[in-house]
Amino acid sequence: MAEARTVIVPLEAAGQRLDHFLATQLEGVSRSRVQLLLEQGDVVVDGARHKASLKLRGGEQITVTGEPHPAPLKAVPEDIPLHVVFEDAHLAVIDKPAGMMVHAGSGQNEDARSRGTLVNALLHRFHALSSTGGDLRPGIVHRLDKDTSGLIVVAKNDAAHAALAELFSGRRISKTYIALVQGAVERPNGTITAAVGRDPERRTRMTTRPTENSRSAVSHYEVDRRLTTRFGNFTLVRVRIETGRTHQIRVHMASIGHPVVGDTLYGGAGQLTDQVAAQAAHSRAARRKAEPERLKLGRNFLHAARLQFEHPVTGKLLELESPLPPELNRFLESLEKGKPDGPQEAATPPRAARPIDKMRKI
Repeated sequence: MAEARTVIVPLEAAGQRLDHFLATQLEGVSRSRVQLLLEQGDVVVDGARHKASLKLRGGEQITVTGEPHPAPLKAVPEDIPLHVVFEDAHLAVIDKPAGMMVHAGSGQNEDARSRGTLVNALLHRFHALSSTGGDLRPGIVHRLDKDTSGLIVVAKNDAAHAALAELFSGRRISKTYIALVQGAVERPNGTITAAVGRDPERRTRMTTRPTENSRSAVSHYEVDRRLTTRFGNFTLVRVRIETGRTHQIRVHMASIGHPVVGDTLYGGAGQLTDQVAAQAAHSRAARRKAEPERLKLGRNFLHAARLQFEHPVTGKLLELESPLPPELNRFLESLEKGKPDGPQEAATPPRAARPIDKMRKI
């Protein structure tokens, strides 16, 4: 049983919410963890239980009887199909599908929420992985976002993990992504060098605005083709990243006014509407008779398509590729079918396609 901890609320904390205040008092404990303690009845204020939204007056005595830090989460093997692109005794390269998290978050201590990840599948497939990342992230050298598909490297032992980590830090692993972005990218190629850091106002996203935790980030893009459709203008680009910051391609492309299609976190449209049909429907009656077609992808149009690096043990050059998954190909085909009929002005890009850091707060 955890040892009880008592905190006296200072007068200057008057007006703060109970959960906000406790999150600042319990070192390394998230606000969500504090809320869980409150729901479990492990927090009392002046001898009584209260909701997280309680407004403090100052002078109250708060007693925490539960364990602020949950037991470390340990990933367990799960029989989940994996597409292995390359494998030897030292490492493996997996083609991860969209919708799969690489590993559970450190704050996710509920068993059900720590399952279904790439790590769970890896443990079942390979049994032994590097221990460098701990029990929660065995074998994981780098990551892909949940809604990003494509190639990811996994270390089978600690020596391979250390060598791969050195390749990544030395920028000796070439990573190329394919992305469909909103709007017509004007230049055929370019480099984005804006530093990336955690957005202090919305912690779930990153930003190119200067922050205390901003880190250098470099993305090189090249236009593959431009699409002018009834749903708007789009550009298929290949992006090679030198650094691997969180959400790097997503925030970089949004920062120049071309968010990734489907990426609502950074200003991308979650649903595309046939703008030609919508403009033709002037009256409510017309809209009822001919509802404009809509396209929804359900994920980000971002795919880790190519990896190139020297094997850290054998020295052999590995060049691995992953084709676009079926759902992205189908989406592209749907856009292509939606080409405007006859000569007309270019379709207006979706309204959300503005530089993300110039957008108003949502």
